[in-house]
Amino acid sequence: METSDGETLQAGDTVTLQPVENANGQDVTSPDVSATPEPTPTPTEAVSAAEDLKEAVSDKSETVGGMVDTLDAMAFSIGDMRISMWDVLIVVGVIFLVIAMAWAASRLVSMLLKRMTKLDNTQRLLSEKISTIVIWGAAFFLGIDLLGIDLTALAVFSGAFGLAIGFGLQKTFGNLIAGIILLMDKSIKPGDVIAVADQAGNSTFGQIRKIGIRAVSITTRDQKEYLIPNENLMVNQVENWSYSSRNVRMQIPVGVSYNCDIKKAEQLMLEAAKNTSRVLKSPPPTCWLDGYGDSSVDFIIHCWIKDPEAGIGNIKSEVLKTLWDLFQENGIEIPFPQRDLNLRSNAQMDQLVAAISQRVTGDKS
Repeated sequence: METSDGETLQAGDTVTLQPVENANGQDVTSPDVSATPEPTPTPTEAVSAAEDLKEAVSDKSETVGGMVDTLDAMAFSIGDMRISMWDVLIVVGVIFLVIAMAWAASRLVSMLLKRMTKLDNTQRLLSEKISTIVIWGAAFFLGIDLLGIDLTALAVFSGAFGLAIGFGLQKTFGNLIAGIILLMDKSIKPGDVIAVADQAGNSTFGQIRKIGIRAVSITTRDQKEYLIPNENLMVNQVENWSYSSRNVRMQIPVGVSYNCDIKKAEQLMLEAAKNTSRVLKSPPPTCWLDGYGDSSVDFIIHCWIKDPEAGIGNIKSEVLKTLWDLFQENGIEIPFPQRDLNLRSNAQMDQLVAAISQRVTGDKS
């Protein structure tokens, strides 16, 4: 549509009707067309706190304000979002500040929990982990609030980013929850001596040093440290030697000759166990007759210890060395395997026997 001035009306134009007179003196309205220009979209600031801080700095110092303007001019846009070097600098500074505050708060809470003597090691460790999660979660939201980040500007990437985090950190969160559950039910705790079997059937024996966010640290007697994921302790079978009691019973097999006095041998076995320093007096050591073997009468010495983390092989070695001396002093024989050989007669064997007989006869003559 064209107006009297020759302008063309378009959709969205504002039309104002003004009164005019025609040739007969009558009022006739004619449209007054004023085209409204479409607004130019301005990039959205991703970090609103950076803009506020820039204005505050510019008001305080012109020199610093000029440097800030220079950094703010170095920017790039992603869609409707504008990111400048000033924004990056503010984000890095706030992240560093929030991390430092969260770390200091975690250390402070840990120190306070250590001074609370009413909490045992498991309860204190569980409290530390829960407080750490709360502190770092609060620090994250505090950083978002300080930066004034417009999360709607990241709506395009939020779905893909959240999906990637979900798949990438699935095991991490699973191990975190498993570690908290293990501490809550007190099935394992730092200081326990456990044996864990993997999927291949290999067993790892050692003492728990630390229960971390992802894994449990187990130190063996040869000072090898194994990091076992928390989920493995939830799924696989775990043998805890100090779950309800730290007392551990050891079994030491011993064989003696059929010709010896087995009652005397039994007394010497009990004496050897009682003379070992780490063997408990209560419950006392016992000695059982296990069976009649091919070459020996088999016994088993049962003795108790309360410090399995100090090793069990060394206890067995000390008992057996003491028992060796006692057996030597009292004439108790420790047998070795004996076998009877049955030789069948044949031509070659007869020739060999005849040759040996001739050789023996010649030597005698």
